[in-house]
Amino acid sequence: MRSLALGTILLGLCCQPVLAQSTSSEGASLVNFADRFDQAQLQKDGRLLEQMVADDLVFITGSGERKGKRDFIAGWTDPADRYNPITLSDRVVTPLGPDAGMVSAETVLSGTSGGKSFSSRFRFTDTFKRTNGEWRAVHIQVTRISK
Repeated sequence: MRSLALGTILLGLCCQPVLAQSTSSEGASLVNFADRFDQAQLQKDGRLLEQMVADDLVFITGSGERKGKRDFIAGWTDPADRYNPITLSDRVVTPLGPDAGMVSAETVLSGTSGGKSFSSRFRFTDTFKRTNGEWRAVHIQVTRISK
């Protein structure tokens, strides 16, 4: 698997989020979008990711490289990659007002890439912004964690 895909751990469908602020309708909307964003990645849904990711996305990989939307989506939709189910731990959802928020968690992503097994542990933070009523991922930061 390209290291780019390994640096994009955003999948979190199996745990309850901790809201850093009140669970307002804005917070619930943010959590819903974050969950759908995670599913789009896990399901390798490039078409949906195109809609969910801002054109000017800033994506900081686990190795510290700055990438953009095309690289992020390519990393998740590579046909040679297969992902095992994941579980998020220590998930924190931080609404930053009615139109912005961050979601952070830790997880282990494992699977196969090009026929070879891989397993990587990460902490990530996704920043989402709502524009014209639609949430978009605008900034993604990934940090590798040694095992």
